[in-house]
Amino acid sequence: MAAVANRIIAAIDTADLGVAQGWARALHGDVGMLKLGLAFFLAQGPAGVRAMTGLPIFLDLKLHDIPNTVAGAVSAVLPLGVSMLTLHASGGSAMIAAARDAAEAGGPARPKLLAVTVLTSLSAEALAETGVGTTPQAQVLRLARLALAAGADGLVCSPLEVAMLRREIGPEPLLVVPGIRPADAPAGDQARTLTPRAAMAAGADWLVIGRPITEAPDPAGAARAIAAELTAQAA
Repeated sequence: MAAVANRIIAAIDTADLGVAQGWARALHGDVGMLKLGLAFFLAQGPAGVRAMTGLPIFLDLKLHDIPNTVAGAVSAVLPLGVSMLTLHASGGSAMIAAARDAAEAGGPARPKLLAVTVLTSLSAEALAETGVGTTPQAQVLRLARLALAAGADGLVCSPLEVAMLRREIGPEPLLVVPGIRPADAPAGDQARTLTPRAAMAAGADWLVIGRPITEAPDPAGAARAIAAELTAQAA
């Protein structure tokens, strides 16, 4: 498990390279990793990822396609040297296994493959609209077991499922948790949220925190305050 002071992943939700680099400079030393998402990657491409130096990168592309296509995408990502890469667990076991086979070509430095279970923006009602008749928790557990059996290194899940997953899948798989909101922060478009301290107590390995850090008047100060809370919890 990561050291307490380094468990924060700052979500850099912008397509602008200069803005992203500015946040990276401001947060260096106060977070453990940066998350770059689909908008950034589509706007800046692999060159933009390479330009984000100084902190490990979590590349959140949520790959979801036929197994051969996803394997090719993973192979294309390997030269970027990112630490984590996401794919949708709902793509199925064959897709995840193909991604893992492709990732193995990167050797010990390969990215950890994180399977996204149920998006944190989906409530029970929204999930039902997609044709899933079970609760979000039941669907998360179903997809988690599928993904881990197929070769995923860990999961992206809502904070409300962390304790359940730790109980059901044990301590080894990485749990990377978005939907983190400090007690005084608005939920925004996240439907299933928890505070940083509560998520860590439940068993999260990494906390993905975006707007409460990047939209704060002092982003580095906001990150330090969260890190201090987590350090105090662990003491």
